Amino acid sequence: MPEPSLSIETTAAARRSRGRPAVPLDRILAAALQLVDEEGAEALSMRSLAQRLESGTATLYRHFGNRATLITQVIDRVFGEIELDSRALAELSWDQACEVIARTMFDTLGRHRTIAPLLIEQTPTGPNAMALRERCLAVLLDGGLPPGLAARAYATLARHVLGFAIQLTGDGNDTERERASARFHALSAEDFPATRAVADSLPVPLEDEFAFGLELIIGGLRQLHAS
Repeated sequence: MPEPSLSIETTAAARRSRGRPAVPLDRILAAALQLVDEEGAEALSMRSLAQRLESGTATLYRHFGNRATLITQVIDRVFGEIELDSRALAELSWDQACEVIARTMFDTLGRHRTIAPLLIEQTPTGPNAMALRERCLAVLLDGGLPPGLAARAYATLARHVLGFAIQLTGDGNDTERERASARFHALSAEDFPATRAVADSLPVPLEDEFAFGLELIIGGLRQLHAS
């Protein structure tokens, strides 16, 4: 009596079982983030990630339809590292809470200095990013800001954080800062009197620029809110 033929589904399952073993999603995302941290955002591809995992791209396509989907989840993994104390935030005024959220976002991105370019490619919409947006918008609305102003305030704060986070990639070069400072001090006081007058404060450290800009944004929001 002839053996029954295998179904298409059974055959496909047999092929998968003979292929590379599945890699847990958490391990894939950890490896992807490590790749970006070490080699930069442009180095992240399905092929380079598969090589790092010592696996094949087919293994990755079981989890991600394309590179954009992979990027979405890598970004959201970073957003998941943003730790905010809900009880502490509840005790703050809306403007103080916004400052804490923005600084915490900046500090988190600072731990992954090469991740910011990926944020330019798409608007973060993963579950962690959505939860953070919801929390910040709730702070603004609960503080009495009308919906339109709350939406623009959040967008501006997020852009401020992202803009400075992108610059973190090339920041931290003490030799370059010293070179720039020497150049400012060497300028002719006759031709560049204003620059020479502030040369002792140039170049401004990136963290100081971020803090000053954040203060201006929140100060402006206070005035809009009051009016």
